Amino acid sequence: MSDTGKTTHFGFQEVAEEQKAGMVHGVFTNVASKYDIMNDVMSLGIHRVWKDAMMDWLAPRPGMRMLDVAGGTGDVAFRFLKRIGNDGHATVCDMTQSMLDEGQKRAEAAQLQDKLDWVCGDAMALPFADNSFDVYTISFGIRNVTRIPDALAEAFRVLRPGGRLMVLEFSQLPNPAMQKLYDSYSFNVIPRMGQAIAQDRESYQYLVESIRKFPDQEAFAAMIRQAGFEQVSYRNLSMGIAALHSGWKI
Repeated sequence: MSDTGKTTHFGFQEVAEEQKAGMVHGVFTNVASKYDIMNDVMSLGIHRVWKDAMMDWLAPRPGMRMLDVAGGTGDVAFRFLKRIGNDGHATVCDMTQSMLDEGQKRAEAAQLQDKLDWVCGDAMALPFADNSFDVYTISFGIRNVTRIPDALAEAFRVLRPGGRLMVLEFSQLPNPAMQKLYDSYSFNVIPRMGQAIAQDRESYQYLVESIRKFPDQEAFAAMIRQAGFEQVSYRNLSMGIAALHSGWKI
């Protein structure tokens, strides 16, 4: 129990709020070198389709500045830069330096290092000035944040007026039978994959559990509105296994 008595969830565990960030940091430090491979294996490559769908809806324009929070190895940032060509910039912010290190290697290999900044920081206390970015994205990361409303408030703060929030996150299937089938796959297969490929079953057990603790589509959309965003909407992907949420700072 924390000094304040406040607790949160780490997967299905109840932990003190101040412990969660360190525990999440440990998960992603452990899996950093195998993170991209595991994403392909776990989703059968579909995560690439989902990220492309995010870019399609975002429709990046030349000159945009994007902040990708929990951006890890830069998957979304690379897609953004590919869409806008030479006229634009992306900043990847992640709390785990080893994830950023993997991303920087990819950027150097793709000769994109001049278009990218890599910043180690906390989604709940971003190290950026107010009204700094045109776009804020976070993909498969907001469910790992200790206090989601704080992260959404920070997103609102750093976006310029007219800026856009886009969140890609695992969600809930509206069909109970399909959800049960997906749960069976998630809990029985993904941790075993984590052990076989990344030699880390526990981290992937946490990741599966964290998906089940995340709010459903309507509940999360309401949280985005409460943070001050307008024109909030979402699109289900793969029948609701994941969802794209969008909101504007008007």
